[in-house]
This record gives sequence, C-alpha cells and structure tokens, in this order.
Amino acid sequence: MFRTLKDLQAVVNKKDKKRLVLAVCQDSQSLGAIYEAYKAEFIEPILVGSLPETEHLIKEGVYDFSGVRMIHEATPEKAVEMAVRMVHDGEADIVMKGKVATPVLLKGVLNKEWGLRTGRLLSHIALFEVNTYHKLIAVTDVAMNIAPNLSDKIQIINNSVEFLNKMGIAKPKVAVLGAIEMVNENMQATLDAALLSKMNQRDQIRNCIIDGPLAFDNAVSFESAKHKGIKSEVAGDTDLLLMPDIEVGNVLYKSLVFFAKAKVASVILGASAPIVLTSRSDSEEAKFNSILLAAVGG
Repeated sequence: MFRTLKDLQAVVNKKDKKRLVLAVCQDSQSLGAIYEAYKAEFIEPILVGSLPETEHLIKEGVYDFSGVRMIHEATPEKAVEMAVRMVHDGEADIVMKGKVATPVLLKGVLNKEWGLRTGRLLSHIALFEVNTYHKLIAVTDVAMNIAPNLSDKIQIINNSVEFLNKMGIAKPKVAVLGAIEMVNENMQATLDAALLSKMNQRDQIRNCIIDGPLAFDNAVSFESAKHKGIKSEVAGDTDLLLMPDIEVGNVLYKSLVFFAKAKVASVILGASAPIVLTSRSDSEEAKFNSILLAAVGG
C-alpha cells in the first residue's frame, strides 16, 4: 500500500530508465521537474523545442543537462510531431507536454499515421496524497471526458485499473460516486453505478472491486459508511474514485490541491504510452510526481 507519492520512488526500476521526451521544451517548470527526475536516475530526458529559449532557461535554473539529447524545432506543431513520432517509433517511452496547448498535443497523439492511438478511449487519472486519508487515492476522469456514458465509464475504469495493477495494486477498490448512495431512477450517475457494480460482480469488469453508488463521504470514511448502515468492501478504503462527469472531477481535483493542500500526480491513459499532461496551474512538484507516476506505471 502506498501512503505517499514519495513511496513510488522505491518501486521505480532505475535499471530500466524510461526515455521521456518533452514536447515544446521551453517551459521552466517542466524543465525543473525533468531535471529532478533525471538526477533521481529514473528517466533519460529528450528535449524537443526551441533550443535558444530552452538553453536560456537551463542557464537560469542552473541545470546540468550535459549529454542529454536536444532537438531544435521552432514551431509547437512540429515539436509535438517529432516528440510523438519518437514514442511511436520506439525511440522514447513517455511523452510530456511542455509549453504547448493541450489540443495541439492531443492532435499529435491521435494522428492516424504516426500517433499513439490504440482504439481505446483516452482518460485521465490523478493520484493524490491527502494527509487525512490513510493511503494514496486515485481520481478519474477530471480532464478528458466531459460527460461519460456507461460505455465510456467502463473504458475509464479499465484504463485506470490496468494502470494501478501495473503499479502493484493487485485489486483496486473502485467507488463509483453519486450525490447519494441509493439508486434513484432520476439520477443517471446512480443508475450507471449500480450497473457497473453488477458488471464487476459478474466478471464483466475484472481485476478490481467496484461498489456504487457511493456518496463521497462514505467512499472515503469508514465512520460515515457505518453511520449510514452501508456494508461495503470499498467504503472507507477506496483506491479509485470514478467521477460522474468532468465538472465534478475538476472541482474535486482543485479542491484537494488548493484547500486540502494535497500532493498530486497525473497522466493520460489509453494511448500506447503514458502521456504526462499536467495543468498550467500545477506546481513543479506536481509535474515531477507525474513523471514519477508515468515511470512506475508505464
């Protein structure tokens, strides 16, 4: 069981360093995070972007990237193409967003000729270290899928469970969130939750334990679940929270970061390689943690 994001460093395979390519590398926070990961010896960075700007930032940050491969590409679109092609061609293992708009990066990832398509739905997973919870807790999806239907939620769960399995969490406990813990025919999230739970019981969704609908309080609190008379393997011991839609997820993500001061790591799943795609408001620490998460679960 992982209690802190730092615990992930104990399981990263330093003998099998992941080759991470930063697309549009002239970004100070991304360079700082990559430098820390490089010093920790769990990635080999490749920098693609405007080298004059990047070299200025490297000098400002007093980073030693001696021997690191750097490729000059002035336009963001071309830099993204080159970075994604490198992963597609097996020259890199992870692609990371630098100083480039998310749609530009995703357009490259989804390119039919040289992108990272697998036929699976792309989804976002965030892993949080919260002082008031007894272990790391994952949240999905807060950044990619706006209003997932039942089919989308199945794919989002499968992406997340496969990733958590790779991290060493053999049978993650998945709480499907709703506003209430009872099925209500007027609340689609509760209907989806009930179906997902039953599908899990019938082995249609495997390698995890799913329960829902669960309200947030009883998903993360034994006491709340006990008070409400909820008998569940998941309640109070959740590994993964499945959001009903992106708006709920986005609010929870930012509430945990800004109000609860939680530490976070996040990646995009469903492509042929992990994608480190952090928010502009994420700190250098969050970017470092996201690189670590991609290296562990990739």
